[in-house]
Amino acid sequence: MSQDSRTEVPDAQPAVAPPEAAVAVRRGSVALAVVILVLTQLMFVVDTSIVNVALPDIGRELGFSSAGLSWVVTAYALTFGGLILLSGKIGSMIGPRRALVLGVIVFVVASVAGGFAGSAGVLVAARALQGVGAAMAAPSVMVLLMGITAPGPQRSRAMAMFVLAVGAGAAVGLLAGGVLTQTLGWQWVMLVNAPIGVLVLLGAVRNLPEMERRRTSLDLGGAAASILAMVALVFAFISAADRGWNSALVMGAFAVAALALVALVVCERRHPHPVMPLAFFSSMRSAGPLLSMLVVPAGQVGFLFFTTLLTQQVLGFTPIQTGLALVPFTVGLIATNQLTPRLLPRLGERIIGSTGLAGLVLGIAWMALVAADADANTSIVTVLLPSILLGAGAGATFAPVTAVFMHRPPSNTSAPPPASTRVCNSSAAAWAWPS
Repeated sequence: MSQDSRTEVPDAQPAVAPPEAAVAVRRGSVALAVVILVLTQLMFVVDTSIVNVALPDIGRELGFSSAGLSWVVTAYALTFGGLILLSGKIGSMIGPRRALVLGVIVFVVASVAGGFAGSAGVLVAARALQGVGAAMAAPSVMVLLMGITAPGPQRSRAMAMFVLAVGAGAAVGLLAGGVLTQTLGWQWVMLVNAPIGVLVLLGAVRNLPEMERRRTSLDLGGAAASILAMVALVFAFISAADRGWNSALVMGAFAVAALALVALVVCERRHPHPVMPLAFFSSMRSAGPLLSMLVVPAGQVGFLFFTTLLTQQVLGFTPIQTGLALVPFTVGLIATNQLTPRLLPRLGERIIGSTGLAGLVLGIAWMALVAADADANTSIVTVLLPSILLGAGAGATFAPVTAVFMHRPPSNTSAPPPASTRVCNSSAAAWAWPS
C-alpha cells in the first residue's frame, strides 16, 4: 500500500488490520517480512536479559553502588512500561511501520551511547532511552505481524515464530551476555544492538508495508503521571537501601509517588481515551490479571539481578558460567509456557494461573533463603533448583493471564477493550516475560 493511498480512519476502527491487508505484501515477501518482525522482537527480548550478566563488571568500572546498580535494569523497564500504551496509540496515528522504524532508530542510538558511556549517569540515561525506543516499536511488531499474514496456517506459523523468539530470547541473551562480557567487555552487551538494529531497519524499509492510520486523542497527562509515579516509587525503594527509610529524600519520593498516583486517577477519570482505564480496577476479575502482570516480571527481574551478583561476587563464577547457570530458569519458563495452552481447555485459567503464581512466589522465597546463607561454599545446585521452580511458575502464568487480557472485559463494561489496547497489552506482556 503506497503512502498516497493511505487513509485515516476513526478511532473506533480496530488497530489490527483486516485479513485483506495481507495482500499489501507480495506473496514471496511475506516470509521475509515475518522474519524481520521476529528479529525485531528477538532484539528487544535479548536486550532485557543480556545486560544482567554484565552487571558486576559495569558496577566495578563505572562506580555504581550496590543499590544504584539496579537502575541499569529498572531505567529501561520504567520507560518501556510507562510509554507502551501511549506509544501504541501514537503508532496507530502515524502508521505502525513508521513507528517501528523510529523506535528502532532511537533504540540503536541509545545502545551505542550506552556502549560508550563513561559514567553511571550516562549509562542509566542510555538505558532509559532504550526503553523509549522499544516502547515506540514493540506494539507495531504485533500489529504488522497480524496485518501481513492471512488467517489460518500462515498466521499460525508466524505466531509460532514470534513465541519462539520470546522464549528463546532470554536464553540467548544470558549466554551472549556472558560471552561478550568475558571476551570483549561489558560495553558490547550494548553495542551488539547496533548491527542487528541496522539490519532490521533496512529490512523494514524495504519489505514492510504501511497500514491505515487512525485518528485518536493522546492521554499525555495520564502517561506523564504514571511515569512520574513509577520513577518516584522505585527511587524511594532504591534510596532507602543507602539512606534508610527515615531519610527526608526517601519520604519525599514516596510523597511525590502518592501525589502522582492521585493525579493519574484524576486524568484517567476525565480523559475519553485513558492510557489505563480505571474500569480495569473495578473488581478482582479484571484487577487480578493486572496484579499478576506486576508480580511475575517483578519476580523475574529481581531474581536475575540478585542471582547474577550472587554467582559472580559470592560464588566466583565467570560471566560465561553465570549465563550457563541461568539457562535452567529459561528452560523451565519455556517448557511450561508451551505446555499450559494445551492444559487451559481442561483445567481453566484460574487453576493454572494460581498454580503458576504459587510456584513463582515459592521460587522467590526459596531463592531469598539461599541468598541469605550464601558463601563461597554454596553449591550451585541450591541456586538451580529454585530458579527452575521460579521459571516454571512464571511460564505457567503467562498463557492464562494473557487469555484474560485478550478476551475478558472489565466487569462494569459491556464490551471488550478495543483491539489496540489488547494488542498493546499482549505486546507488553511478551516483551516483559523473559526479562
